[in-house]
Amino acid sequence: KIAEKLANELRHIPGAADVHVQQALDQPTLHMEIDRTRVQALGLQAKDVAQNLLVSLSSSFQTAPTFWLDPKNGVSYSVAVQTPQYRLDTYQSLQNTPVTGSGPNLRPQILANLVTTSTTARPAVISHYNAQPMINVYSSVDGRDLGGVADEVALQVKNIEKELPKGSHIITRGQVQTMKTSFTGLAFGLLGAIVLAYLLIVVNFQSWLDPFIIITALPGALAGICWMLLITHTTLSVPSLTGAIMCMGVATANSILMVSFAREQMDEGKSPLDAAVEAGFVRMRPVIMTALAMIIGMVPMAIGLGEGGEQNAPLGRAVIGGLLFATFATLFFVPCVFSMIHGWLEKRKSHGRREAIA
Repeated sequence: KIAEKLANELRHIPGAADVHVQQALDQPTLHMEIDRTRVQALGLQAKDVAQNLLVSLSSSFQTAPTFWLDPKNGVSYSVAVQTPQYRLDTYQSLQNTPVTGSGPNLRPQILANLVTTSTTARPAVISHYNAQPMINVYSSVDGRDLGGVADEVALQVKNIEKELPKGSHIITRGQVQTMKTSFTGLAFGLLGAIVLAYLLIVVNFQSWLDPFIIITALPGALAGICWMLLITHTTLSVPSLTGAIMCMGVATANSILMVSFAREQMDEGKSPLDAAVEAGFVRMRPVIMTALAMIIGMVPMAIGLGEGGEQNAPLGRAVIGGLLFATFATLFFVPCVFSMIHGWLEKRKSHGRREAIA
């Protein structure tokens, strides 16, 4: 009843399609209970009754598999004995199934004398999860993103869990678990890419400050990715997160060009502000060329041309949006941060020199 109630609630969720309870819980069933006292009095065993009934219903291959080897071609064929279905077309025919034993001097008996038959309704299929019986409520997604439907499903599950009997619980499985695992792994991958890129630049620049200035362009890239996905009505997915990781590398490389040239200008004696302005003018062309080449290369993928092209379209859109904002941040924001931080450091050094002279 709880599974049916949950399925009814899920049918009202926008985007949920083909919601149904997988197991048939009311299949008409013939329940046969063996009269063990009578069976033993006749010299038979319960397994004799079961095996003879299985031979009639599902062949002898279920109870005693037999194979015949053809000497001509060397191929083994399974040999199965089963009562023809047209001879079991009535309930009385089933009751007249002969039951024989393996002992000597045992007379065959009919099934009706050994069992008590009653009609009932039972599940057609019994499924298990971690050795516990379970009932599956299936739902597909149509016309909406999986994450949005999964959030509303989780809300309905939380509301109906209050009605569960003790020892029972509801678990959401399927593509939702795969999605959450993939998103978690890619989120850590994105964060790890930024941290590793920062540490690598620290080693090359022999400084903690300039690498920090370099990665200040990355928040702009992340903002561009979010805006592009929002404008194009593209949901967050594995390809889009993969594109975000790709965008981090290109944005970092462009920012390195800017900051390294500004440091060279400062080493030649220019002020931080003049060095930042000079770097913005001189490095504008290579930065734009690098970003533009990547953006043009991603346009066909972002449009999603060809059969199955929409699968990788989020990757191209994420890269394009991230590079658009990252290029703007590299050309304008990074020089401003560079001039402010190094200008503050220059003032602090000059103030320290004055105090030392005084």
